[in-house]
Amino acid sequence: MTKLLKLTTFALCLLFLASCDSENSCDASCSTDQIQGLDCTCFPQNPPDCPGITCPAGEILAIDCTCISPTSGEPCAGTCPDGFTCMNDECVQTSGFSETKSGRISADETWTANTVYTIAGKVVVNDGVTLTIEPGTIIKGAAGTGTLASTLIVERGGKIMAEGTADAPIIMTTAKDNIMPGQLVGTNLDETQRGEWGGLIVLGKAPVSSKSGEEALIEGLPPDDSFGLYGGNDAADDSGVIRYVSIRHGGALIGEGNEINGLTLGGVGSGTVIEHIEVVANVDDGIELFGGSVNINNALVWAQGDDAYDIDQSYSGTVDNFVYIAGVDSDHALEIDGAESDVNPDGSFTLINGTLKGLASEYADFRDGARGSVLNSYWFNFPADADVELDKDGESANYFAGLIVIKGNEFTLADGVDLSAVSADKADAGNDAGFDMQFASENAAVAAGGASVGADTSVFSWTMASQKGALDF
Repeated sequence: MTKLLKLTTFALCLLFLASCDSENSCDASCSTDQIQGLDCTCFPQNPPDCPGITCPAGEILAIDCTCISPTSGEPCAGTCPDGFTCMNDECVQTSGFSETKSGRISADETWTANTVYTIAGKVVVNDGVTLTIEPGTIIKGAAGTGTLASTLIVERGGKIMAEGTADAPIIMTTAKDNIMPGQLVGTNLDETQRGEWGGLIVLGKAPVSSKSGEEALIEGLPPDDSFGLYGGNDAADDSGVIRYVSIRHGGALIGEGNEINGLTLGGVGSGTVIEHIEVVANVDDGIELFGGSVNINNALVWAQGDDAYDIDQSYSGTVDNFVYIAGVDSDHALEIDGAESDVNPDGSFTLINGTLKGLASEYADFRDGARGSVLNSYWFNFPADADVELDKDGESANYFAGLIVIKGNEFTLADGVDLSAVSADKADAGNDAGFDMQFASENAAVAAGGASVGADTSVFSWTMASQKGALDF
């Protein structure tokens, strides 16, 4: 934050605190080059960045070297001055600031809510470095594909402290988006605009089961990017906090058939906090987890191009209270893969309390030795031929051994469809009749509006999906 911005913010805070008595009497006076705030404190009237400009009594010098008169009284009790928006109960300047970021972040830094940041190419938070992002900050990815795809990457050992709030979420979007600070959505884009930039990639040191062993190079980055490694042996690894963050219009192509996910988590440990997350209009998957043990609470994926929630490499955490809203090009709601090697083969995930709205998409596909549980979730609006599939012999064997659990879910089915048509054991040595029987006994078909399980969608009122009316169920 520049010296001038600090002074301006300080001045605003003083004027809004109103901690003096009702007569605004002060025992001491300020010098001629100072202003006396409502709490009787003196502060500079003329910061050195704007030489020769003196503001009248009661006004402060704004960042553009003009004098303004903020509303007195409690913080944001009235209207903020032109160019300011009420965020987190403070007036924050929202016009006139922009900054472009590229390359490595090699020392701790903070991105502030009054600045719109443009990511040009890859921005990498180095090992040992913390990037702090204030509530209400807007980050826009510049257009580019291949090695020029704009992506924010937290290297293994780095940290991101992106702690938004419901009133001031952190929004990561495309440079084409006309959204400005203080807004939840812009006016020129919807859920159909995809692939305009990359996405957010967080890498950690928690156990994974990759083809290369206990560490691997993350999907979506070229193989010569040394900062793309993830995995290790620290299940409690801490990559920071991601809270109230919306990731929109991403998934830029870096090579044929190789797009970046909205939120990619590689070997992220349980010490990391991820909650209140939204991914909208991504070309590839919405959220993909490559191993690790991080838990995710309150997640929403809308109108992705491939799978909404994709699990790989023995992910062993819990995703609780999650929503899927299919778009016209969406594939599976869930795609679940297991271990890729005999390193860390026993990871078992839990997906619980979800609400999943299909369109032309599939329910779920269990593949490659998947292990885990899908519990207490509500599924509706899927096509008549959609299924929950056990792909091969390994997944079929895991289901009947109790290593895959699909239980307590409720389905509102297309006309003429019953639960026996939803479950499908496609394994060569599978038992489709046995799968149908157990699936039907442990789950239920319900009429529209009759679900007793699913997500609490009220916690997603801050999201683009809510603002655009996609949560009208």
